[in-house]
Amino acid sequence: SPEKASRLSAPCPLNDRPYGYCALGARMRDAKGGELIRSLDGIRPKIHPDAFVSEFAYVIGDVEIGEGSSIWPGAIVRGDTGKITIGRQTCVQDNSVVHGDADVTIGDNVVIGHTVLCHAKTVGDRVLVGNGATVNDGVEVGEDCLLASGTMVVDNMVIPPRSIVTGLPGRIRGQVEERHIALSKGFNDQYIEKAKRYKGQGNLESAR
Repeated sequence: SPEKASRLSAPCPLNDRPYGYCALGARMRDAKGGELIRSLDGIRPKIHPDAFVSEFAYVIGDVEIGEGSSIWPGAIVRGDTGKITIGRQTCVQDNSVVHGDADVTIGDNVVIGHTVLCHAKTVGDRVLVGNGATVNDGVEVGEDCLLASGTMVVDNMVIPPRSIVTGLPGRIRGQVEERHIALSKGFNDQYIEKAKRYKGQGNLESAR
């Protein structure tokens, strides 16, 4: 039908390709926003009114998302084993996964980059987790740390505050300096402002 043809030719918000040529978009195109924030076992995510959750992010179960935080397209936050707590003004960027075999607590002003797998026990305030990093179960990341892109942190590693971690497996390579803190704050501030822009448009979020 003309209506279906128009829908298939519309750009997918995940990659700007037409929905008809985007497998993920094809699965999502008929989903209603409310279907992507879901209760599990009678527990529904608690999302602060000022937080932004993209219409194409999937949030389920025992999850709490704080004021001013943002969850971007393709991200999954799955609270089906332990509770997932995300603090204030933290961003979980596109196609990242936050899950764990126990409770996961992510602090304030944290930047979780694109395509990150985060199973950490704790991530302290103002941590920067670079694109494509993997943070495995039981990991404790102190405040103001920097985990470089592509880093793989092994299970149960304890990372002291202000550490720089790189490599496969991840190792502490140095100490965070003020320039690194400024870099992380810059990324975080950008996403705080982006979240306000997207939220302000009024039609880019999942129903709650």
